[in-house]
Amino acid sequence: MIGLDAGAAFNDPALCAMLRDRIDAVARTLPRITLMEVCGTHTDAFFRFGVRGLLPQNLRVISGPGCPVCVTPTATIDLAIRLAAERDVHIVTFGDMIRVPGSNSSLERERARGARLDVVYSPIDAIPLARAEPQKTFVFLGVGFETTAPTVAMMIERAEREGIPNLRVLAAHKLVPPALHALLSNPALRVDGLILPGHVSVILGSDAYRFVAERYRIPGTVCGFEPVDLLRGVLDLLEMRASGVPRITNAYARAVSPEGNRRALAVLDAVFEPEDAVWRGLGMIPASGLALRPHLHHRDALALLDPGEVDRITREARDEEGCLCGEILCGTALPPDCPLFGAVCTPESPVGPCMVSSEGTCAAYFKYGEGR
Repeated sequence: MIGLDAGAAFNDPALCAMLRDRIDAVARTLPRITLMEVCGTHTDAFFRFGVRGLLPQNLRVISGPGCPVCVTPTATIDLAIRLAAERDVHIVTFGDMIRVPGSNSSLERERARGARLDVVYSPIDAIPLARAEPQKTFVFLGVGFETTAPTVAMMIERAEREGIPNLRVLAAHKLVPPALHALLSNPALRVDGLILPGHVSVILGSDAYRFVAERYRIPGTVCGFEPVDLLRGVLDLLEMRASGVPRITNAYARAVSPEGNRRALAVLDAVFEPEDAVWRGLGMIPASGLALRPHLHHRDALALLDPGEVDRITREARDEEGCLCGEILCGTALPPDCPLFGAVCTPESPVGPCMVSSEGTCAAYFKYGEGR
């Protein structure tokens, strides 16, 4: 492993060239190699910095379920749309959620029809909104991985502490390690190494992925988002494949510790508990979602609806016919494999969530011209 000190220039051309030469040398000793990155920011960074074009021909990098918007099932969008139709309910969400298609509409279309919706940069921004209009019910659409879930937990704790009863959450958070178990248990997926998510790992810590090497015998590396970070992560994985000794390395030590952010994890645990959850493409994964703990059920937005209606909406949710977002998230298909990609489905008129989010694989392929 090449060591990088705290003052390293993470876009230094000379260092990038040295790493690329080392990658080429190791790759020549290996057969065809497939690496998977599991982070939407990595998806974009590999394209944006041209790193994909620096890799040898026998090495390819594919994207997994690293975009939280993309893995959110259609049923969650349908439930948010249904809540938006309730009188005096105000939806609060991140901007990339409003254009995600549901079965028959989107939050963006419902806003054009009169639904009340606010886009925020942080869940904490929902606090003053709810405080200013106590006669309204504000519902935060809680979509994200371990990166954003602690901030939603903080929002709920603050609403409890400050006595703001009209703020609820539609909890749809996802946990990355259970999804990795599901991916690596899929016999249709053949990967030789995992580029593990940088932002999520700031919260979880690098030790959270030890099972990848110990149970599945696949190397993994946590890396950052600059060109040198990406190339070093690729080199770490190739060197482990060449040695035959899978481990979990941390190429992002300037931000990620082995144990993670204990304070954030404690807040998360105080507010949420694991529950089985549906992922787009991966289906139901045990203990991969987060539900409010029993003492906070009065913050659950779904309690505003009849349970029978919630069940019906969930059962009847459907994806657009022909959309391959699910397969793309599993790494078993690439965006150009989808018959809708670049023709029917574009960023201006997205059919699936992988084309909506800036972290989506289809959006990256389209933006940077690959496969068109």
